[in-house]
Amino acid sequence: MKIVGIVPARYASTRFPGKALAPIAGKPLIQHVVERCQKAKTLSEVIVATDDSRIADVAKKFCRVEMTRPEHPSGTDRIAEAAARCTCDAVVNIQGDEPLIDPAVIDAVAGALAQNEMATAATPVTNPAEYDNPNVVKVVVNAAGRALYFSRRTIPYLREAASPEGVRGQLAAFPFLKHLGIYGYRRETLLRLVKFPVSPLENAEKLEQLRALENGIPIAVVKVEYDSVGVDTPEDVKRVEKLLK
Repeated sequence: MKIVGIVPARYASTRFPGKALAPIAGKPLIQHVVERCQKAKTLSEVIVATDDSRIADVAKKFCRVEMTRPEHPSGTDRIAEAAARCTCDAVVNIQGDEPLIDPAVIDAVAGALAQNEMATAATPVTNPAEYDNPNVVKVVVNAAGRALYFSRRTIPYLREAASPEGVRGQLAAFPFLKHLGIYGYRRETLLRLVKFPVSPLENAEKLEQLRALENGIPIAVVKVEYDSVGVDTPEDVKRVEKLLK
């Protein structure tokens, strides 16, 4: 199976315009992401999909670039346009703001595509601050390891463990899972997915992956011991530089 990694990158960002080109330890953010992806054993190629010539000019120095239309509503739509022009069997969508992405996580998601149309990753919730945080998306899975639902709410609700022990008691009572924003798709599945309209649950939670579930596309969830470190604001740059050192 030929699998390519595609990194969607746009210049516009509400909290951090131009962050794809933000220098981190002497390299632009997007280069850190690409170089981590290139260490994955399962990817035959890494591609940056962008609508911005500034990002394209920089990324061309270290990987292939696919220019995409500017009006895409999501990163999924952007990578689908690039995937439509690629000769491959499957695609892994890697977030363009994670300069510390673990190549082993990419390989785990890619590996799940041998038996599944779509795959993603999750890690245990251990930090009490993430328990009620709507920016930390939770996922519940069935016995076969496929997603039942994703939510910004904490799921499931532990009826008998809602005790005075609070959040730490909840975390000790059940293995809550935090969804990581990496996706793998069979190529034909990705191209089919973006043709569906925005679904009601997707619109309610503002979570793209719910469109797949609502349209009957199962999502395999691989469990990993990795927690994402994203760059959302200029302040995050210093934090990542310390981690790189």
